[in-house]
Amino acid sequence: MDLRKIKKLIELVEESGVVELEVSSGDESIRISMAAAGAQVAPAQAMVPVAPSAALSAQREDQQSPSAQTLKSPMAGVFYQSPDPSSAPFVTIGQQVSTGDVLCIIESMKMMNEVTATVSGVVQEIFVANAEAVSTGTPLFAIS
Repeated sequence: MDLRKIKKLIELVEESGVVELEVSSGDESIRISMAAAGAQVAPAQAMVPVAPSAALSAQREDQQSPSAQTLKSPMAGVFYQSPDPSSAPFVTIGQQVSTGDVLCIIESMKMMNEVTATVSGVVQEIFVANAEAVSTGTPLFAIS
């Protein structure tokens, strides 16, 4: 199966609230299983856990400056502030960024995806911690 199709299926499962989805196409098949809130998941299942601070991030997003733009995660995965552990973060609070500047990396399905600024401005807040799991739509940055 094409990686784009798999990512789209994962996003659809997350958005719809469906607990499990299995799709077969010819010789290939994929099974996506999402845990219900509070449910235990067997370690053999490959899943991206929902970030425990997602509610806190949403609360802080509501408290930000009205002129600030919130950049949200385009996919589920793990948020990284720098290209590798020994490097400086891509951006810090108070830093000026331009449209297209790399702000972070989201690791999803063993692929590193750069997240770029969609607006120019100053980074007001970073809502998630380095190496924290995020889901699609999780607030990442406030830029004004």
